[in-house]
Amino acid sequence: MRLSFLHPDRPPPGPFRPEFWRSPLRNSRLTAVLGLVLLIGLPVVIVTGLLSNDAYQPGLGGNALGRHFGPLDFYLFGWPTHPAWLYALTQGLHVSVGLALFPIVLAKLWSVIPRLFEWPPVRNVAHALERLSLALLVGGALFEFVTGILNVQYWYAFPFSFLQAHYYGAWVFTGAFLAHVVLKLPTMWTALRTRREVLSPMSAQSGEGSGIEAAALASPAPAPPTMSRRALLGMVGGGSALLGLQGAAQSIGGPLRSVALLLPRGRDRPGPLGFPVNKTWAAAGIAPQQVGAEWQLELSGARRVSLARAQLLSLPQHSYDLPIACVEGWSTTQRWSGVRLQDLAAVAGVHGPATVTTTSLEHGTYGHATLGHEQVSDPRSLLALRVNGVELSRDHGYPARVISPAVPGVHCTKWVAKMTFGTVSA
Repeated sequence: MRLSFLHPDRPPPGPFRPEFWRSPLRNSRLTAVLGLVLLIGLPVVIVTGLLSNDAYQPGLGGNALGRHFGPLDFYLFGWPTHPAWLYALTQGLHVSVGLALFPIVLAKLWSVIPRLFEWPPVRNVAHALERLSLALLVGGALFEFVTGILNVQYWYAFPFSFLQAHYYGAWVFTGAFLAHVVLKLPTMWTALRTRREVLSPMSAQSGEGSGIEAAALASPAPAPPTMSRRALLGMVGGGSALLGLQGAAQSIGGPLRSVALLLPRGRDRPGPLGFPVNKTWAAAGIAPQQVGAEWQLELSGARRVSLARAQLLSLPQHSYDLPIACVEGWSTTQRWSGVRLQDLAAVAGVHGPATVTTTSLEHGTYGHATLGHEQVSDPRSLLALRVNGVELSRDHGYPARVISPAVPGVHCTKWVAKMTFGTVSA
């Protein structure tokens, strides 16, 4: 039997035939407008994501959280500590802009979906490369946005490490995005310069534009419109604004936090200890006797020293307003009091530029972190013993936790048991 649909001019039935796609709303200008928004917003998400990885300082003590330091981990500077809210800003932008762009990404994919079913699928080598970049772009975008949104909500519905997969997926997506921009920027610019009204519900029927691009987007047999493009863009824009507000509200905090409907860690409670925590002491598997009267902090450097909590409280105490900013996008600023890390380094016999690796009573991936000399030398970096004028609660890291300006929250180790200071060569 002869399979006639294998002929390049005879596409198989279904989505490979242009008349299958009947929406009168698709046209090249609508796609170009959505593409322009993504062209502005996606670089913000990409750059802030790479900055987040830089803030982890994966070259120090396994800070990549299970991911090996590799050739894609290249950095031009150590992560700064000024301003203190730097990581809260960059990660807040990453999450908020990413959430806001998700409806636009879906709308853009809807607008170009007929092109995913072109026939023949490949016409020549150049077309094959374009199709490959498109597949990587679509797949990479969906993977990055879906896993990122699930991570914001702490729902790990996948059997792999989020940090590793999201990081390497970001490189695939970024490469495909850059290739797509190079290939499609002239087409987008041409579509944006057309005089047809993007909000007109029927302009797609005219087959505006020229060549395969326009033919693949405008339906040759459009159905009667059930909504206008104005309504379509309004729906997409409204969803984008609502999701963006969710990210911004939990990142900025304060009164704005009350309008966030999707807070993964709930709302603040009254009192000095009422701010959110990522993991309670019970969930971390901390036994009561581990943080009881027998607890001691082990300092290691040029010499080993053990200090009880009372001895730590007898050292010079300092207080600073510092944020905890988490990779999931939320942040909270509180007033922390404790001993400067640089003073503890001196107690351990380490003077001058130093790094510190903190080890928690919590076991597993999140039980240790290394701070660079930029953090240790900043006088605002503390081993915190009190917060907002009261003792730390167990959930907030009692007997002692690290707090440092502009670092990811996961590096503000709770339930600290050991601190190992190392010298930095000039």
